[in-house]
Amino acid sequence: MKWRKLLWGLLVLPALASAHHGDKDAQGLRNVTVLIVRHAEKADPGNGLSARGEQRAAAYASYFDPLRLDGETLQPQRLIATSDSKASERPRLTLTPLSSRLSLPIEQPFADDQVDQLVKSLRKQNQAPVVLIAWHHGHIGKLIDAFGGNATDLLGSKSWPENVYDWLLVLRFDDRGQLIESRSERVQEHLLPGDGSNASGG
Repeated sequence: MKWRKLLWGLLVLPALASAHHGDKDAQGLRNVTVLIVRHAEKADPGNGLSARGEQRAAAYASYFDPLRLDGETLQPQRLIATSDSKASERPRLTLTPLSSRLSLPIEQPFADDQVDQLVKSLRKQNQAPVVLIAWHHGHIGKLIDAFGGNATDLLGSKSWPENVYDWLLVLRFDDRGQLIESRSERVQEHLLPGDGSNASGG
């Protein structure tokens, strides 16, 4: 019996080690910066971007290559957008010029209401130190909460304002993958004329 147990141990331990090796390779949210934008201005009617929205999407290509904040340089290594629907392709379209510039694919594994699944996926599988997410404004507050933040503190209200397209949220995580609320912030972009007026609708 002892030999059988020993043999079983020799067979099982390498398999367990191999299974955990993948977890060690995954950074998750440890020492990660997550950048969140709302999709650019919307066409009315339609599921795409307005002319101003296309201008913002084009401006993002240089704005995020790389992003410079207070002497810090942040280069996205992953681009994530809400999955396309009949009502909207805007998150993907918002990141398309940047995707082309950085030669990075736009990942769209989740619908706009699946913020919990998105965060769980990042905690488990992410290997990028900087992740950029484009989402629908109605669910960004819930996305912040799913990351462990306080949407009201970051946004100044429980939800992202309907008429605002020019904010960037910067979420910074510590070496345990916990959100550092004191180092997370809302940034005013100032990319297009009228940015900062909170009336850049469309």
